[in-house]
Amino acid sequence: MISLAVLYFYLSRNVRAIHESLLQSRIYHLGSIILSIITIIFYFQPFKNVALPQNLAFLKNPGFTPVGSQLDLAILLGFFIIIGIVNILKKGEKTSPLRSIIYHLGSIILPLTALFLTIYSLIKPVGTDVINHVSTLILPPFRLSWFAALEILKNPASAIIGIGPDNFSAIFTRVKDFAYNQSPLWQINSFNVSRSAILQILTETGIFGLLTFGLLIFNAIKQLVKGDHKGSPLQLFLFLYLIICLLIFPPSLILWFLFFILIAELSKIYNLGSNINKQIIDLSDLLPICVGIVIISLGLIGASGYFLGRTYASEYFFKKSIDGIALNNAKLVYDNQRQAIILNPYIERFRSSFAQTNILIANNLALKNKDGKITEQDRQTITQAIQAGISEGKVVVSLNPQKAGNWQSLASIYANIINAAAGADVWTISAFQRAILADPQNPVYRVSLGGVYYSQNKYDDALRFFEQAISLKPDWPNASYNYAWANFQKKNYPQAVNALQATIKLIDPKLNKADYDKALKELEEFKKMLPNEDVQVDQSGEKNQSGSLNLPTPPTTQISPKLELPKEASPEAK
Repeated sequence: MISLAVLYFYLSRNVRAIHESLLQSRIYHLGSIILSIITIIFYFQPFKNVALPQNLAFLKNPGFTPVGSQLDLAILLGFFIIIGIVNILKKGEKTSPLRSIIYHLGSIILPLTALFLTIYSLIKPVGTDVINHVSTLILPPFRLSWFAALEILKNPASAIIGIGPDNFSAIFTRVKDFAYNQSPLWQINSFNVSRSAILQILTETGIFGLLTFGLLIFNAIKQLVKGDHKGSPLQLFLFLYLIICLLIFPPSLILWFLFFILIAELSKIYNLGSNINKQIIDLSDLLPICVGIVIISLGLIGASGYFLGRTYASEYFFKKSIDGIALNNAKLVYDNQRQAIILNPYIERFRSSFAQTNILIANNLALKNKDGKITEQDRQTITQAIQAGISEGKVVVSLNPQKAGNWQSLASIYANIINAAAGADVWTISAFQRAILADPQNPVYRVSLGGVYYSQNKYDDALRFFEQAISLKPDWPNASYNYAWANFQKKNYPQAVNALQATIKLIDPKLNKADYDKALKELEEFKKMLPNEDVQVDQSGEKNQSGSLNLPTPPTTQISPKLELPKEASPEAK
């Protein structure tokens, strides 16, 4: 946003550009044509069956676009189309060379074709993936985005200044409800942005931020409709288009870039039509002030360049670590993730990935000996790797303790070392409980926590959390399946049979035959424990395909005797 503000002041105050309309320059027309051609070409996936080097493999992605996302691409193409249409209408008012007319027609037809293909790519079904039978375009529900904005008004402090940048996901988990769990989006634990950019401003910056943005919009409208140098029809249509986009689409860099470009154009109109007498001040006698301003400006530019350079370098090294995963090179992954964190220690995904890498290293070392007996040197290395993984996981939590996903990641780290480190089971439970507090409507966390108790043969506690998961998501087969097995282990055979029957009713045999047959077979085994009962399988009811049937499985890493970790490894320790 700071960079966009600097761009705004440069464009709106640039003397050379004051009489030139950036929106009508050849750069826009040429950019529109080039982007449209690239979009049309890549829609047909020309590199789908071509062997590309690892660093160019992204060109095979059917959703690839130089803009970043398909939705941003559609917004940008719509912006270009409005410019093209208005320019064609203006050309039609007077005689123009045939070549110019063809040029402008091309600047409309190509973007329209590209926009049609992009919209089709966004709305076409993507099959039975994690989110069943939905389009590629996945947006936060507008209803919950509205509830999130209202939620901040309950507290005076958050109502005034909001919950802070990059904290929308934390408040989204607080306003999720039962209806969300019944939607196809339920497996998405949270969204990082609101459905509406306007609501995002209110949620993260509060009433103060919304009023500031409102003043900016009011000033833009005033420049559009008043005065001798009011905005052109092109600027009016683009302004309305961007306001609609800000109302119905999530915020993005492309959307804000277009908005600031347009605001800069409107500001140039004001500067052009201003009748205020300009005064020339001679600063030749104020040399110290001039030197001070120059030094401060250079210092700010240098500091900005330094931090931006570190940010870019950290992303570069993190990308290299991802390449290392594809090459199955653990050293390349570890070294580059570590370097990325050194350059930018405040990025949660860097820390989270590095934590998982350390735990993976520890697991691989422990699995070298299947009997769980390891050398003293390996034991020390494993201990160091586990401590590093836990430390990184806790740093992620400290960066944003309101995010349930951060607590869930920490819980997963502890869960991976339950059979390797003393006290890890207690820490796992504690971390999952914190995740549930942050995201109380999430059934997955409850099944995960119930699975920890199940693995420890604490079936009463496991049943309690499996039952809570069922109440939150009644049509999730895996919750009922785990509930059935926990009852079976506790020798509650009638309840186990009923729960497994309920599971079978939720599975569609046409789409998930393996799980369906598995559940039927296990039901027969359950029924054998009821010699005097004749239980019929009721296969009626609504079918649901929300993941596969999985029982809790303990981690494969086992070390004997278990490692003794310091108290600082617990989630409560600071």
